[in-house]
Amino acid sequence: MKQNQLNQGLLDFLQASPTPFHAVKTMVDQLLDHGFVRLYEKDEWCLEVGQRYFVTRNDSSIIAFDYGQGEPLSDGVRILGAHTDSPCLKVKPQPDIEKKGFYQLGVEKYGGMLLNPWFDRDLSIAGRVTYVSKEGDVLNALVDFKRAIATVPSLAIHLDREANESRTVNVQTDMPVVLSLSGAKDPEQFRVLLLTQLAEQGEDVQQVLDYEMYCYDTQPPALIGLKEEFIASARLDNLLSCYVALQALLDADAKAPALLICTDHEEVGSASMAGAQGTFLNAVLERFCSGHGQQSQLVAQSMMISVDNAHGIHPNYADRHDDNHGPLINKGPVIKINANQRYASSSETSAVFRHLCEGNSIPVQNFVVRSDMACGSTIGPISATETGVKTLDIGVPSFAMHSIREMAGADDPFHLYGALKAFCELRALPESSCV
Repeated sequence: MKQNQLNQGLLDFLQASPTPFHAVKTMVDQLLDHGFVRLYEKDEWCLEVGQRYFVTRNDSSIIAFDYGQGEPLSDGVRILGAHTDSPCLKVKPQPDIEKKGFYQLGVEKYGGMLLNPWFDRDLSIAGRVTYVSKEGDVLNALVDFKRAIATVPSLAIHLDREANESRTVNVQTDMPVVLSLSGAKDPEQFRVLLLTQLAEQGEDVQQVLDYEMYCYDTQPPALIGLKEEFIASARLDNLLSCYVALQALLDADAKAPALLICTDHEEVGSASMAGAQGTFLNAVLERFCSGHGQQSQLVAQSMMISVDNAHGIHPNYADRHDDNHGPLINKGPVIKINANQRYASSSETSAVFRHLCEGNSIPVQNFVVRSDMACGSTIGPISATETGVKTLDIGVPSFAMHSIREMAGADDPFHLYGALKAFCELRALPESSCV
């Protein structure tokens, strides 16, 4: 795959994936187009050498794998991990607000988001709706209004003279989104809007039961910069990793089994049935084995790369980085290391990745947070804890992480793709014991 093809595919994927549900649907469509066979957790599986499969959970998490040409117990599994969710504003269960002639929706924060960039944006709403059909069946459907139907207007500087010096944001009072002028009598107006939207999409809907709906910015992703050196978009953290890892799996000539897991709820701690702290990955790895104790054998021969964006060194805030560990945009993927296991990288796993990159002429960088600053985390340590698989944390450098619009380099996705594809094609891992 060429770089411009990868980047255009990434832009299309970002545009089609305003929520984790839509991201998984978009990935499912691509997997089906490439001949992957759909599995269901409720069914018995009969996995065949050389075949490729996928399974979803909660419509928001997905595992896809190439069963490879070898023997899982002796070769292990090459695992890529990412997450499908991003910080945003989530619509409350009873969101309808009528105030001073305006119809608004109450929202709450999802994840550790930067709040100020959400003001004065053209917002739409998307997510999953559970409804009763006219035949009485309870069904799920994806909804995306697509066009700009909401906004959160800023308070004018004249009414908040200290806004540029000391402004704070209260999500409860400052961020209910404005949809329209009021006038509707229905106390559940938002559910009526959802019912109408479902009907327009062709769903045979009688009643909306519940929903998980999220606001998102309608500004499309783009290549920007004087020479189009950068990618700007919502949800680069972490849909960039999901997309690039998926392309690596699709294009790899896997000898040993290769697997991609993209889980939901990372931004709120991963503690859910669809999150990395849930049972999803272990449940699938167990299906690779036929006898008692074999999963431990499989895990011992396996390795995981957790892929999640890294903090690129910002020219206006260079002092926020350790001088020796500040990753540069468009200089390759970043190995993320933390002494307190906020990242799961070890000398062994980082050496495997570094050796792969050197063999494929891919630049590699390091990130260690300043010693006087707190460090974030990823699905890497969580997955390593839950499965026992040795793990590496990496990512591409980015700016404005957790903003409504983030930025990354236009060269780095292709660097990452090459490294992950080489990892999926790796037949043997080094011996892990030196004692």
